[in-house]
Amino acid sequence: MTHRKKVLEYVWIVLVILTVFAYLLGYLKLINTSLVMILLVTTFIKGQLVADYFMGLKTVQTKYRLLPTGWLVIVLSLIAVAYYLPVATTY
Repeated sequence: MTHRKKVLEYVWIVLVILTVFAYLLGYLKLINTSLVMILLVTTFIKGQLVADYFMGLKTVQTKYRLLPTGWLVIVLSLIAVAYYLPVATTY
């Protein structure tokens, strides 16, 4: 087995574990404001793994790697604001 194939298998396993973790939190209704932040961080990690290993951006110039990273940060930040904004204004 080549080294690259082995690395991709490990990355895939990490992606599956993080996805199952997120699914179980939702299924068991264990979501609270702290866990939402953990889910957003794990989603960022999953996005970076996909971009780096499955889109092949790990070895390209930094400016090309920053495009999907920036997009991911913006989207996840907007999700965080949308989730936390109603909580902050509740009386």
